[in-house]
Parts: sequence; structure tokens; C-alpha cells
Amino acid sequence: MEQKQWYQMDSGELSEKLGLVPEQGLASKEASERLARFGRNELSEGKRISPLVLLLNQFKDFMVLVLVGATLISGLLGEYLDALTIIAIIIINGVLGFIQEFRAERSLRALKELSAPTAHVIRDGQSAVVPAVELVPGDIIVLESGDRLPADVRFLETNSFYAEESALTGESVPVGKVSSAIAESDLPLGDQRNLGFMGTMVTRGTAKAVVVRTGMNTEMGKIADLISQTDSVETPLQHRLEQLGKILIGVAVGLTILVVVAGILHGQPAYGMFLAGVSLAVAAIPEGLPAIVTIALALGVQRMIKRKAIIRKLPSVETLGCASVICSDKTGTLTQNKMTVTKLWLGGRWLDVSGEGYEPTGEVIEGGVAADLKNDQHLRRLLQVAALCNNASLYKQPVETDKRRKGKEETAEEWVLQGDPTEGALAVLAAKLGVSAKSLEGIYKRVKELPFDSERKRMSVLVHHQGGRLLCTKGAPDLLLEQCSYILWDGKVVPLSGSLRQKVAASAEQMAAGALRVLGMAYRDLRPHDACETEQETESRLTFVGLTGMIDPPRREVRDAIATCRRAGIKTVMITGDHQLTAEAIAGQLGITPRGGKTVNGRELAAMTDEELDGCVENVYVYARVSPEHKLRIVKALQRKGHVVAMTGDGVNDAPAIKAADIGISMGITGTDVAKEASALVLSDDNFASIVAAIEEGRSIYENIRKFIRYLLASNVGEILTMFLAVMAGLPLPLVPIQILWVNLVTDGLPAMALGVDQSEKDLMQQKPRAAKENIFARRLGWKIISRGILIGVCTLAAFWITLRSGAELIEAQTVAFATLVLAQLIHVFDCRSSRSIFHRNPFQNRYLVLAVLSSLVLMLGVVYIEALQPIFKTVPLDFRSWCLVFVAAGIPTFVMGIGSVLGTPGGKKTKKRLTLSGSHPVAR
Repeated sequence: MEQKQWYQMDSGELSEKLGLVPEQGLASKEASERLARFGRNELSEGKRISPLVLLLNQFKDFMVLVLVGATLISGLLGEYLDALTIIAIIIINGVLGFIQEFRAERSLRALKELSAPTAHVIRDGQSAVVPAVELVPGDIIVLESGDRLPADVRFLETNSFYAEESALTGESVPVGKVSSAIAESDLPLGDQRNLGFMGTMVTRGTAKAVVVRTGMNTEMGKIADLISQTDSVETPLQHRLEQLGKILIGVAVGLTILVVVAGILHGQPAYGMFLAGVSLAVAAIPEGLPAIVTIALALGVQRMIKRKAIIRKLPSVETLGCASVICSDKTGTLTQNKMTVTKLWLGGRWLDVSGEGYEPTGEVIEGGVAADLKNDQHLRRLLQVAALCNNASLYKQPVETDKRRKGKEETAEEWVLQGDPTEGALAVLAAKLGVSAKSLEGIYKRVKELPFDSERKRMSVLVHHQGGRLLCTKGAPDLLLEQCSYILWDGKVVPLSGSLRQKVAASAEQMAAGALRVLGMAYRDLRPHDACETEQETESRLTFVGLTGMIDPPRREVRDAIATCRRAGIKTVMITGDHQLTAEAIAGQLGITPRGGKTVNGRELAAMTDEELDGCVENVYVYARVSPEHKLRIVKALQRKGHVVAMTGDGVNDAPAIKAADIGISMGITGTDVAKEASALVLSDDNFASIVAAIEEGRSIYENIRKFIRYLLASNVGEILTMFLAVMAGLPLPLVPIQILWVNLVTDGLPAMALGVDQSEKDLMQQKPRAAKENIFARRLGWKIISRGILIGVCTLAAFWITLRSGAELIEAQTVAFATLVLAQLIHVFDCRSSRSIFHRNPFQNRYLVLAVLSSLVLMLGVVYIEALQPIFKTVPLDFRSWCLVFVAAGIPTFVMGIGSVLGTPGGKKTKKRLTLSGSHPVAR
């Protein structure tokens, strides 16, 4: 026989299972023994890595080892400034990586802060306050409004008890709790209404409960365990840079050996060839690459901050650019997390309510015309009931804005709710038409409240009114109708007949089918002699007023953001702990679900094997009523299908999936500390639309990284081929080692950094996402590097050979080769701005690049014409004829490749961007 779950047990089974007497609680001795057996009620952080080990781990990266090798070589050549520069690059990268990882390891400590510090417990028949870490299974605790649950508990008694569980379950409103057993099996957390969970907050009522799970055995503990077991994913950028480093070191070693051996075989001095070979090896390894990547990422981060996206891990910036799926939580991410009344039903009339959030502005509209409260007594009565039968309050709170006024931060005010979100929605509804509890204070005086009860499912407030008394009641429509004898219909009170009951019930069902949370409103005028009635009698013979339908509405900008994602080939998936009907309705309003798109709920997902989930995951757009483990399974299933997954969320329950995703995104305003610490990206405005801006920046940054890799490597290929071809042809060396190092350090560095801040091309967000395993040289980048490098090398060597043949000295020919190489690279840098050629973009658009190129030109001219530098760099001044040769030779590579692009040759061939359709949504494959 399958063992019963805690929520399935009645009070007798609980007492037998836990060995307790609810009235007495545990004996102190028994509590101490259980504490020794079960351990302290706290979350384990697992094995912590010391800061020193974290710092040392930063220097194990392959690219760092390559840079260490380059440092040693530079030192051997006497280039101590070069060596010191590389060491500085290594240290800066190491420190940045250490800071990022040190902050990321704080996830579990943030979880621990959600635990309650103390608990009201009954032991030895006495009430006491004990540290929450000393609670054990079997302890009886007492809870009231404002408390944080110290452990997982099973409720024994509840009195209008509600708990806020959205951070754990995704439920958009506080959950009413019960004490009775639930017979069903395999219930998701959100439906286990007689259980309470560690870290959640009591919003209303009181309760007595027994502790059933503590520490790492709680639902919060399971999440902590998932976080500790979930490995952070290596970003595509990290993978590609490591791959590039391995390629470059292999090329450097191979070419060094080839050049040295070939030179010696052609009669060149062995020592001179060794220095030239080592210089080429240093040139082949762009030691400035990690620094330029870091600078490009850092500048991208600053741009993202302005667009409300805060990056916590630098390499994750470009990961956004290849995201093919965004898994988003619903409550607070796609929606406002503010319950809002949107529909009314009054005696056969349907009315719409405008306005969003807690701002008390909007209209009640019937047939396209705004309602007139003065001439609509029926509507006025409903609003009076909504305002009087209510404990929520609205007030203004100052908030900072992005605008500045006279050098100071400008502040604005926003409306904030204090109280239950459902009651807040009703208070806002009434306030939109000028009806509020405060405005009614002089007319109605509250006498008594009959609080909401999970069995009655209604709340009533009794008020004095003009010498009489008025009872205002709200509650679940089906149970409220049972207490009603009359109904307001066509402005008159008429008996509630069977046919009218059916109309009310059908209207309530219609609202519920539209994913609205439905509440019924009723009232009763009480005569003085009714004072002796019982509460049950008081809440009878009511007059039914109408129905209110409310929902947590979507953010208005999210639909456009999702449409932009769709055009960019990015699939949006909603994953929520909320009910399936609500999730489907919101997904439909936002355009998430295409024709043929599926919805899967938690029970269906739990019954699936990983293979079955993999088979359907591509066509599922909404997951409802899911648990944290389910979210993690969904992310991993999408990753197994080759997707780069971004996971957004704000709750504790989202943290494991956020950490497991290729890029985790948390909400900055409503997000828990746990979610923020597990994430790589925090949205400071909690706006899903900011993700689109971040994706655009991520794509732009990665394309800029490809631009300067294209520039650096093509330049390096040109340098290597110039030397290699000269050696193979038996010519003198066109460049001396100091010239090679100078070009590598100065000419390559400044323009490459300027490319890192280049503007993106116009069609960036019309392209499909990059494949997660895309090679750094994909999309013909390798061809562009090799072809341009060959042209630069051949033209440089040709200029050198022509100068030698004209009878010039070797030093003059080497100066010509040096100037040609530098100028060819500086022209080429403008070509790198476009995926096609220099003719497709305005070369002066990037002013930083123009300044960098001018700076490099000035430095080159200084090396050629400053007498003090000529002996060091082995140069001589050039005449007009030599400069003509330099300009022609340097311009030929760009001219040839540009003409090739226009004519459609391989060097300029346009690659078609193609999106694969899944349903009606384009999704990267």
C-alpha cells in the first residue's frame, strides 16, 4: 500500500505518525532527542570554496595559460613593456572573474535569510518562543498575520488563514488554508491547501499547525539542494574563446617552426631566424584579445544598465544574443502582479472596467459608454459593498524616477496596496468612481466583521447607517447564492427565482472560463429586532447585487516584446505555478501560444519520462501548476534539444532553473534575493520588454567581438604570410622583430577596441539566433580572415620586392613593407564593420574608430620620421614615390574584396537568414 502524504492524513493519523498530543505539544526531553536525530532546522550551504581558491581558479583558463606563454616569450625578446601589459591583462581578468563567482555563491545564504528567526511553540503544555533552528518534526506552533513560516507544517486549526506563497509556488494571490485532510494524491504544491511551507508569509488570520519537515527536508530545502547540485553552464563566449586560444597556439607553434627551419635552409642566420620566428609566434597570439573582450563586455554592460538590464556575469552578455527560448514566469514577470477588476455583471448587464494596477483611475463602461454613477443606483450599491466589506487600503508612496531636475533626482508618487490583493482590487474598483471607505466614513460606521472562512467562503461587515444597519457580504458566487433570497434586477429588488439563479450561475461560469477570479456581492438591510440573530441567521435572506471578475493583467508592453522575440526567432514559453485556465488566458492575450501550441500541467508533466518530454517540448508553450523540479526538467529538456535557454523568474521556486539555464534572469523589484543571486541578469524595472533590449545588446556585443577577431586575425595572417613567403622565396626578411611587435601592440590594439563599441547593423533583430555550438569562425568569418590576410601579406611582400628591385637599400624596403602592412590593416578595419564590405556602411559613423585609426597613423609616422626612433625600429624616411607605392599596395586588398562583394563573389556572398517555423512562431533550429 502506498504511504500517505502529509496532506492526506487526518488528525488521528498525524498524532500517531508524529507521536504527539496536540494540546500538550512535545516534551522538552523528546524535543531535544528529535533535534539530535533530525538535525537543526536550517538550510545547508554545502561545501564552501574559500575566496583564495576562487581567486586561484581564475588562472586555470586555457587562454590565460596562452597569455603566460606570450609573457615569457616577450621577456626573452627583451620586450618588458609588452610583458608587463600582458601580466596586467591576466590580473584584471582574474579579479573580474573572482568578483563574479564570489557573488554568485551567495545564493544559499540568501535562502537562509528567508527562514524565520523564532517560532511560537507549545511544549510541555506551555506556550514558548524558541529559536526556529531548534524546531523538530512534531512540534506544535502557533501562527498569526505577519509571521514567516519557520518550517513545513500541517495545519490542525485555521481561522481565516491565508499565506503568500507566490515566491514558492507561483500562485498569484494569497492561498486560503484548511485543516481537513485531502484525499487526492499527487497534488502539486499549490493545491496542498492544508500544508504550509518554510519561508512563506502569513497575510491574514491565525492557525495552529504541527511541524512535519525541517531543514533540508522542507520544500525550501529541496530548492537549496537543487541549487547546490545545479552546475552553472559555460557560456558560448567562454567556450569559443577557449577554442580560439587552442587554434592560435597550434598555429603559432607550427608557423614558428616552419619559418625558422625554412629560413635556416635558405641560408639565413639561425639566431636571427629564431628571433623572427618567436616574434611571429607572439603576433599570431593576440594577447590583447581578452582585454578587448572584457572592455567590449563592460561597455555593453553600461549600455544595458541604461536599458534597465543589470548584468552580474560579464560573459553572459553575449549569451543573450544566441538565446533561442525564453522561459518566463507569469506572475510579476509577464503580468503586473496586481489583481485588477476588469468585468462586472449586474442583473443581466455586462460592464467593462478600464485602468490598470492600483492607480484609482479608469471608467466603468457599458455598451461603449461610461457609466453615470449618479443615475445608476445598482452600480452604486455594488461599489458600496466592495468598499465597505473590505480591509485593504490604498496610499501614495514616493518613488525615484530616471529623470533629473536641476541636478537632483526627480521623485514621483505611485499607488501602493496594503492588505489582501483581492480586496485591494475591489478597493481600487470603487475608488475609480469616487467611492472609498474613507468617503463613506461619515455615513457608515463599522460595527462588526464576520471574517472570511474557508468553509463559508465569504466575508461580511455590519455597519450602522441612518439609524438602521446594513450588512455587506462578498464571497464565492455558488455559496453566496445559497444565502440570497432576493436580487437586484432592472434597478428593483425582486425574489431570486430558480431561473434567475441559473442566470447568475451561468454568468459566473462564463467569467471563470475567461480566467477571471469571480466574487459575488450581496447586502441586507437589518431591522433593530434582528440584533438577536446568530451569525448564520444574519448572513441569510441576502439581496444579490452582482459579480466582479478580476485578474492579474498582463503588462501592456509585453505583447510587443514577445512579438519582437518571435521576429528574432526566439520562442517564448510561460512556466507558472498558477492554474491552467488562468495561464492559458494570459498566454492568449500576449500572443505566446500559436495555432497548434500545447499546454501541459504539472500532473501531466510528472507522469512523463524524459524521453516523452523531449518528444513534445518543442510544441509546448504553456506549463501550468508546475513545481520547481518541473521547471528544472523543462529547462534541461530544451537544452537537450539544442536550445540556448533564458529562464526568467522572481521567486525562490525559480532559482534552481534560473541557475541551470544558459542565462538566468531575475526581477529587480519583486524578485527574491535567492533568485537574484542565482541569476546572471537582473531586470531593474521587472519588465519583460527589457529582455528584448538586453538580447539586442547581447547580439551587438557578440558581433562586435567577431569584428575585432576578424580584424586582429586577418592582420596577423598578413604579417605571418609576409614573413613566411619571403623566407620561402629566399628573400631577406621584410620586417624585423621589433616592427612585428610594434604592429601587434599598437596598430592592432586601438582600432580593435574601437570596433568593440561599434553600432549594430539595422537588421540585427531580424536574424535567427546563433546556434549554441556555432564556431567562432562560422558564417564565412574564417574565409574573410584567410582571404584578406593573404591579400595583405601578398601586397606587403610585393611592395617590399618592388622597392628592393628598384635598387633601394634593405632598410628602406623594410620601411616600405612596414608602412604598407600598417596602412593595409587600418583600411581593413573599416571593412570589418560590415558583414559585407566597406561600401555598405558609412565609414565615419564610428567616431571612436576614426580617432583610433588617426592615432595609429600618427604613431606610424612618428616611428618613420622621428630620428630618435629610427635606429630602434630600423626605419628611414620615405619619399613621395615610396608613399604612392605604399598607398596603392595597401588599398588593393580592400578594393578587391569590395568589388567581390558587389559582384557576389565568395568574398562578398550574402548569406540568407532563414527561420524555421514551429507552429506560427519562428524558432532557431
